[in-house]
Amino acid sequence: MKKNLLLAMLLAFPTSALLAGGLLTNTNQSVHFLRDPAREASTEIDAVYTNPAGLLFLSDGFHLSITNQSAFQTRTITSTFAPFAGYGGNETKVFQGEASAPIIPSFQFAYKKDNYVISAAFAITGGGGEATFNHGLPSFEAPISMIPVSLSAAGVPTTAYSVDGYMQGRQFLYGFQINGSYKLNDAFSVAAGLRLNIASNAYKGHLRNIMINPQHPVLNPTGSMMSANTFFTNAATLATSASTSLVPIVAAGYGTATLAQLQAAGTLSAAQVAQLSAGLGKDVSGLQVTQVQSLYNGAAATYSANAQATADKYLDCTQTGWGVTPIIGVDYHVTNWNVGVKYEFKTSLNIQNNTVIDDTGLFPNGVNTPNDVPALLTVGVAYKVPHHFDFSVGYHHFFDSDAKMADNKQQYIHGGVTEYLFGGEYTINKLFLVSAGAQITRTGVTDPYQSDMSFSLNSYSIGFGGAINLTPKLRLNLAYFFTNYAKWTKQSSNYNNTTLAGTDVFDRTNKVFGIGVDYDF
Repeated sequence: MKKNLLLAMLLAFPTSALLAGGLLTNTNQSVHFLRDPAREASTEIDAVYTNPAGLLFLSDGFHLSITNQSAFQTRTITSTFAPFAGYGGNETKVFQGEASAPIIPSFQFAYKKDNYVISAAFAITGGGGEATFNHGLPSFEAPISMIPVSLSAAGVPTTAYSVDGYMQGRQFLYGFQINGSYKLNDAFSVAAGLRLNIASNAYKGHLRNIMINPQHPVLNPTGSMMSANTFFTNAATLATSASTSLVPIVAAGYGTATLAQLQAAGTLSAAQVAQLSAGLGKDVSGLQVTQVQSLYNGAAATYSANAQATADKYLDCTQTGWGVTPIIGVDYHVTNWNVGVKYEFKTSLNIQNNTVIDDTGLFPNGVNTPNDVPALLTVGVAYKVPHHFDFSVGYHHFFDSDAKMADNKQQYIHGGVTEYLFGGEYTINKLFLVSAGAQITRTGVTDPYQSDMSFSLNSYSIGFGGAINLTPKLRLNLAYFFTNYAKWTKQSSNYNNTTLAGTDVFDRTNKVFGIGVDYDF
């Protein structure tokens, strides 16, 4: 059977971020982002991540922000492929995976004294959840759906199949960040920092109980559903037996005689010739004995390979790796305007397989795979209307095409992901404020990048929420953030390497709830 039947299962989980941000990066590292996404020019405690040079506007002393986010996402692939009709009768199937992360903690800390700030942060900077595909993916099922097609073409009528495919994956990129910020004068401040990124992924899955209904006169005369592995194993045994039955005839010097000639001579009966033809699914009475023997040897080898490929497969693998991101930033402030600029350098990061079981040999223990975190440029402008209003806009660009990925998938990205952000905040009184904002994301991926294993979609997001000043030093933040995605349709004349045409329509949903506290002391 095809090797790619199992490859899809093992690579089923995309490396894209579960939350807001680029393909490999989460930018929502505090509840402040959820209620007002345009934070690139922030001068509050969340600037530890968004604009570290803007921390000089904090009051002298210690500042702490703690956040928990709960994120829930679905990934939906609607696939149309004619052989899928063999499993339920419909050539269009919907494959859905659910990813949930009810606890995504983060904290940001800063200490300011005169013209200096030292700050630190922890957040889930990439990934952030556990995804489960209870019924596999199109790339799981497409090669399996071809079994009835291939058997029917070989003279064994087969119309149905079924399979138990399952995969569960967890991806986390933990980020530990430290910054130093310095105020040059009343207008300019600068910052530099480092982020330690630690990757921790885990995958468990299986592909088992592949069933088919071949109508074979010897192996399955009723055409009932049976194990594909059992059928191919028995077929290999039958083919080997047929080949062996011809050995004495070849040894007797009749290898170049045709089966019809041997039947006429009485060496073979009509029933034997008919049986040898039925086993190969075609009339072979006109072929020489050695030719028939060669066909049966080839069939035995093919059936043995198919039996191995359709045997139950299991995977249990974790991946780990780490890399360091240098960060620089500058902030410009004049009257009611503030401008923040930050650049995060590309992070070279390899993840290593730590494999417990891999029945396919595709996840060898100890093998490293590139999983770089791309460089990121952010620019923000904020304007404060005295006493009540704050308005802000932001820009992100992720240089994804320069970051190495598994199988060099970065070559299918034109530049990278670009985001445009808008936000506003209204202070109702000393106790309450409300805020809202939006993010527009334009992905730079091309059609060859998209697959059920990893796809990126254009989208827009809306976030809103508010804050309550419980005391002069303690603030409670609440927020809700959701994303709407534009569907992507991919048509292929060689669907999942099956040589037949098929179509996938990719879609996603995403929603995040956030709660956090800010404390000055």
